[in-house]
Amino acid sequence: MGTKPRPKPRPGLDSELEPEAGPEPGPEPEREPGPSQPAAHGEAAADSVDRLLASWNETRPDLDLSPVAIFARVNRLNRTFDAELETTFNEHGLNAAEFYSLVTLRRLGEPDGVSQRRLMRALNLSSGTISTRVDRLVERGLVTRDVDPADRRNSRVALTAQGIALFERVTPAHIATENRLLAALDPTQRDQLIDLLRALLVSLEGTNPEPTFPRLGFTLAPAHVTMAIRRAAGLPETVGLIVRAVEPGGRAEQAGTMVGDVLTSADEQPLRSIASLYAAINNAAEKGVLPLGVLRGEKTPATLRLDIGPRPGDQPQPTDIAPSPRVQEHQL
Repeated sequence: MGTKPRPKPRPGLDSELEPEAGPEPGPEPEREPGPSQPAAHGEAAADSVDRLLASWNETRPDLDLSPVAIFARVNRLNRTFDAELETTFNEHGLNAAEFYSLVTLRRLGEPDGVSQRRLMRALNLSSGTISTRVDRLVERGLVTRDVDPADRRNSRVALTAQGIALFERVTPAHIATENRLLAALDPTQRDQLIDLLRALLVSLEGTNPEPTFPRLGFTLAPAHVTMAIRRAAGLPETVGLIVRAVEPGGRAEQAGTMVGDVLTSADEQPLRSIASLYAAINNAAEKGVLPLGVLRGEKTPATLRLDIGPRPGDQPQPTDIAPSPRVQEHQL
């Protein structure tokens, strides 16, 4: 694919001690694993992040850099993935932004085109950015843009025959590149990675439950927001889901839930993510009641009993719009 320039590392603990270029460093001397240098798992070979953490372990052995072991790898993988995928797009005369616009239009696939407003939401872009992007695709003959007959203040964007043909060429190549980049993982490892990434992403994004889920009547913030809110209030950081809003007359209010409560457990199992709460509700569905462990204020524990039995008409409305990562709230 040719030689690509080396992406610049992000400043910070990830890159501060990494050489800009040059030969690979020699083998690290053996040492006892510390908080920033976990013991090796099985026969896994050391990577650049292992070397980075080993260097930090010599400089600041008091620091627990276990989060860096994750963030540094994600950042470096992302740089590699972006460079490889951009090469594939370039081979078909596209850049990443244009490709994602084409595939979104193809996925939504409305016969008379897609509302530009809906395309903007689906790509999570501003109005100005989506207009500029559509302008470029129109100039290249890949899409058309016409006035929306249902709302003349809006436009409808549709793929042209040329745009559809380009999608059909580039998408298999894109998928082939992704498969090649994941070739080091077997199917079981891929599934494990998918599960872990899903659990983390669900906790960071805003979510709405499935239409069949009972309406519980509260809005929760994920664990990382909970910790930040309590720290700002001068309270000890606690892992859990903080209650941001309570619907009057809803199940949560009837159970005694208050704004500011931190849900720390469900059915005596720790709550670290919204996925854990969804699982607990599903597991307790036959009982009809879910015990919730709650922390109020600095250190006042309480136990609430949340009614999760079926009620007519309490299901949330379905939506096909993905929640924005900036929302970081879970409406149940």
